[in-house]
Amino acid sequence: MTIVKVPQKHYPKAEIIRRGMALGIDFLGVWLVSSLLGNGNIGIQFVQIFVFIFTWLVLRVLVVYNNQGQSLGRWAFDLKILEIQNGQIVGRIPQLQALLQREGIICPCALLLSIGLSNIMANPTAILLVLPLAIDCGAALSDTQMRQAFHDRYAKTIIVSSRRGYSLDLKIKRIVEKVQRNVRR
Repeated sequence: MTIVKVPQKHYPKAEIIRRGMALGIDFLGVWLVSSLLGNGNIGIQFVQIFVFIFTWLVLRVLVVYNNQGQSLGRWAFDLKILEIQNGQIVGRIPQLQALLQREGIICPCALLLSIGLSNIMANPTAILLVLPLAIDCGAALSDTQMRQAFHDRYAKTIIVSSRRGYSLDLKIKRIVEKVQRNVRR
């Protein structure tokens, strides 16, 4: 009797640009919802912060947990989140605790970005509030093998390409190519 090693299923790692666009869609959705409750005053709005955090956790934890590892942004760009064990990708959605750990790191970074964008007209130095998110997500640029950001490493997760989604990036590319061909004529 011989032992045959079964090869691990291959999961293509997500491109950084697609991950950024998916995060952008999630951020814009949450930011728009929280901005609806703002009163227009400059400064920090505690109701907006609470709504931002609540909406972020619903979209990025509960929806992901119940939607095969995809948030709205990840669905739009054919991405999903999977668990990692012992350096190997496991073909399952992370547990609720791992998703909460992951979003517990990125949510404050996104919240700071939201505060910075809301106050940029009154205080241009508020743009510095982008730095925590840039540092966290910038770690994925230096990790050429797994493309994990700090929040992914901490929660032992990875973002991979999926066959399930809307393929928004591909549809935009087709539209741009079509417009370019029509302009050339």
